[in-house]
Amino acid sequence: MAIVVDLDVQLARHRLSVGEFAAAVGITPANVAVLKNGRARAVRFSTLDAICRVLGCQPGDVLRWVPDEDAENAEGTENAEGTEDTEGG
Repeated sequence: MAIVVDLDVQLARHRLSVGEFAAAVGITPANVAVLKNGRARAVRFSTLDAICRVLGCQPGDVLRWVPDEDAENAEGTENAEGTEDTEGG
């Protein structure tokens, strides 16, 4: 996946814990972790709206696009096709 969710900077800037943020947005802390760890496959506009409302930011402040060849470096262990690389290569 070439879309990266950058929540850590915004949460630190607002001094919000994951639990506080999740409660304010109306999602579970587990779903915040999915967003932060790059495992989300989709985000509802209503959730994105709530995230931006709580953080007082624009969608581009929490979402960023990276070219496919850079996606693996930005997201960790996912390969360019967006599947987990479980065989180490």
